[in-house]
Order: sequence, then C-alpha cells, then structure tokens
Amino acid sequence: MPGIIGRKVGMTSIYSAEGKAMPCTVIEAGPCVVTQIKTQDRDGYEAVQLGFGDRKDKNTPSALKGHFKKANTEPKSKLVEFQGFDGLNLGDTVDATIFEEGEFVTVAGNSKGKGFQGVVKRHGFGGVGQATHGQHNRLRAPGSIGAASYPARVFKGMRMAGQMGNERVKMENLQVLKVLADKNLIVVKGSIPGHKGSTVTIEK
Repeated sequence: MPGIIGRKVGMTSIYSAEGKAMPCTVIEAGPCVVTQIKTQDRDGYEAVQLGFGDRKDKNTPSALKGHFKKANTEPKSKLVEFQGFDGLNLGDTVDATIFEEGEFVTVAGNSKGKGFQGVVKRHGFGGVGQATHGQHNRLRAPGSIGAASYPARVFKGMRMAGQMGNERVKMENLQVLKVLADKNLIVVKGSIPGHKGSTVTIEK
C-alpha cells in the first residue's frame, strides 16, 4: 500500500459537527524523497524506497552517501519501502497531499518503553490474597507459577514480570480528520504508538 514516513508531533482535540470533542494526533507527514525504485526484473518485486529526516554527513557511511547521491538528495535518517506507488521517479518528493480528509489510514511505530515491570502493570494481575494475615509483601506478587513434581517445570509463555513496551505496534482504521498540506501535517482520530518526536509510517 502507498504510504509515507512521518513524525509524531503530539495529541490534541477538535470538535465534531455534533459538538463532541474528539481526541486526535498530529503527525508531520513528510516530505519524503524517493531514494530508490525497486523493479520486478532487477529486485524480484516492485517497491519505492522513501527517505525522511535529515542525517549529518559525518555520521553517514560512504556506501549510503553514494546511495543518496544517486537520488540527488541529502542523507536521510529513515528509509522505508512502500508498494502501490505509480509514476514516481528517483528524487521525487512525496508529501501530505497524498492523503484526503475522511479516508482511513494505518499507522505503525514503536510503543513507549516501560522498562522492567511487574505482573500487575504488565498483565493486569490483582495480587495475591488480602491485606491481612501477614500478607504484608504479597499484594502485587504473581503467586504460584508452576505445578508439582509433574511437569516439574514452568511452561513457556507464562505471564510474568519482564520488559514492557518498546514493541512494534500497528493502529488500523484511523480516520484522517484534517490535512494541512502547507505545513505537511495531518490530523488523525485517536492515538498512535510512540512518544512525541518518534518516527512512524502511515499507509493508506
């Protein structure tokens, strides 16, 4: 599906025609530069590689410098391939004008990292027992995790404490409420993964 690389600006709210406040997210959609065009004959599939965000020249490997030089553009920090584009050439620019108000898009990105969390926060556990009879340190504990002599082990996939967040999350069917083409901004209904300033991909 055709799409674009963007940056999460933050959340706000706008009012609908019925006067209801709708939570929405502002995304800086592009501008992106076409840095490579994949073809069926040469690569085995058809796709368009887009570049987004500036990258310092001193932090760019020589191989990537030549890659961007072919597209006659400055080094980019994020490269993503999209399918479904037609009529694009190397070095062309893709911006927020590819979206229309009212259509639905899919936004993907990395969720906020929560660090090492316990079972109450990570899986919604309710704790063990009550706050009486000496249970002073068991309120947020996971409880029993295994059986007896058989199977004498803990099954894989047991819900336990551990790393939470920082995962690839995809939000589907988010409606585009506004397109501010002059500022390369789009406003989508609802929330998207990631912190402010994080990079996301928006697909039609």
